[in-house]
Amino acid sequence: MISFEQGFDRVMSMVKKLSPVELGLSDAWGSFLLEEVHAPFPHPLFDMSAVDGYAVGGPQGPWRILGEVAAGDTYLRSLSEGEALRIFTGGMVPQECFAVVMQEHAHVEGEALAVTAPVVGGSHIRRKGEQVTQGECLMQAGERLDAAAIGLLASCGIERVKVTERPRVRIIRTGGEFMSNDEQIPGRIPSSNEHMLQAVLAAAGCKVLLPHELVVDERDALAQAFSRAVQDADLVISTGGVSIGDHDLVRPVLEELGAQVHVHGIAQKPGKPMLFATLNDRPVFGLPGNPRAVLILAWIYVLPFTKGMMGSETTRHNVHHLKLEEQVSLKGQRTEFRAARVADGKLSLLRDEGSHMLRSLIHANALVRFPEDKRHYAVGDPVEVHYLPC
Repeated sequence: MISFEQGFDRVMSMVKKLSPVELGLSDAWGSFLLEEVHAPFPHPLFDMSAVDGYAVGGPQGPWRILGEVAAGDTYLRSLSEGEALRIFTGGMVPQECFAVVMQEHAHVEGEALAVTAPVVGGSHIRRKGEQVTQGECLMQAGERLDAAAIGLLASCGIERVKVTERPRVRIIRTGGEFMSNDEQIPGRIPSSNEHMLQAVLAAAGCKVLLPHELVVDERDALAQAFSRAVQDADLVISTGGVSIGDHDLVRPVLEELGAQVHVHGIAQKPGKPMLFATLNDRPVFGLPGNPRAVLILAWIYVLPFTKGMMGSETTRHNVHHLKLEEQVSLKGQRTEFRAARVADGKLSLLRDEGSHMLRSLIHANALVRFPEDKRHYAVGDPVEVHYLPC
């Protein structure tokens, strides 16, 4: 059995970026850029009004109102002293405009404008290029395209970006103990792992292939499921059947198919039996069947792996160190991951549950990692906190 650090490094050493593809921004959410993106235009594109009000020529009124400029309109000549234009948010500010006066501070009588507050030069004007200059690097290679990034690129005139293809993931749920929601069969339970993994992977930008492979613990059925999965998937994830019991057949079946097993068994809790292999050059995660172990392993191993496949420059976890608010004593010699919640800079450990339980993870926004070489912690001891994806 290997340590958590050895297991993580060995798994991540097998990451291969997927093929590049050019996508429109609306299709690129959650992807990672493969190259720098530079602004073809400045932003703002021109001097524009930040408010509804009046563009005025010179600091002293009253001003004579010449007309109006709405967003998308232009006024082609300069404003002179004593002249004003009604202007709306986003409207192009005319040349020689001294300032824009908010309509709340304006008083209009006929065609004359007076103000109720001092006029400060340049006020309420968004200047051309004040956020981004033409040619400026907007984003680096390896950065993720979230909603804000897509908004920034679109506002600067970017329409398409170079990213990787989204990982196509096939989920294989093994075991004969499950029943469908419309069944009531003694000795069987509802199935959750495939639904949970689908949610985690879809949120990470992966393309989960449907329908899921739902197979019993039989060699032929498992062999057929893995053989089908590697034909159309970039990544295969199975749950169940990776321990050492009589019905744990995932490893022997994979090896019979010619797979190379790189990791099987990691000194961690939960998730000790985790397996990682390659079959026909396709990465395969063999996760245990207990739902809590499945979800934590997905967070700790699978999501960093898919980030690497999608071109992320960093596949390490988002880790901080915070102080414990309580004493903790641990048993055994394994790295442990405990559910936690961080709020207002304070760390709270949630209920320690078995690997088949998910309830405390509903309220978790972080995992605390307790290394195998330290078993007792006092109040105030710093610990390693892995923040979970939103």
